Amino acid sequence: MDFRDELPVDHRLARVYRVGAGLCGVALLVFGCLGLSDALPFFSTTGERVAGLSSNGLLSLISIVTAAVLITGAVIGGNVASTINIVVGGLFVLSGFVNLALLDSGANVLAFRIPNVIFSFVMGLIIATFGMYGRVSAKLPLDNPYWRHRHPGAVPPDAARQLASPPGRNGIAGPAH
Repeated sequence: MDFRDELPVDHRLARVYRVGAGLCGVALLVFGCLGLSDALPFFSTTGERVAGLSSNGLLSLISIVTAAVLITGAVIGGNVASTINIVVGGLFVLSGFVNLALLDSGANVLAFRIPNVIFSFVMGLIIATFGMYGRVSAKLPLDNPYWRHRHPGAVPPDAARQLASPPGRNGIAGPAH
C-alpha cells in the first residue's frame, strides 16, 4: 500500500510520528555519545556501564547511527517517520531476542547484558507504538486517512449526513439538522 498521498501535511498524526522519532532518537544519541566520549573498547564483549547499561564502542556507534535515522525521520515527518518508527522499533525487538540468545558468549559483540535486552524490548515497543499510532487499529475513526484508504467505496461521514437529510428546494439535499 502507498500512503504517501493519504496523510495531509498538517495532519495531527504527523506530529505524533515526528515527536516519537525525535524523542527516541535524542535518547539514543545521548547514550551513543556518552559511550564514545568514554573511549570504550570497540569490540569488548564485557562492556562498560554507560547510563545504567552495558556498552562498548560498537554499540555506541550503532546507537548514534540509529539516532540519526530516527531524527531524519522526525525531520521528514509524515508517513516516512511512521514507517521508520515501525521498522526501527521492530529491529529493536529483534535485537533484544538475538542478544538475549548471545548473552555470556563470545559472539556478544555489542556487550549486551540483561538490562540492555530489557531496554531493547521496551524502546522497540515504544518506537513501534509511535509509528503505528493512528495507522494500525481495528477501530480507526472514519475521518482517519488510513481508514479512508482501506475503504475507498465507503461514504465519508459528511456525505452520509447530506444524503440522509431531506431534499430542499430545487431537489438538492438540504443542510444536515
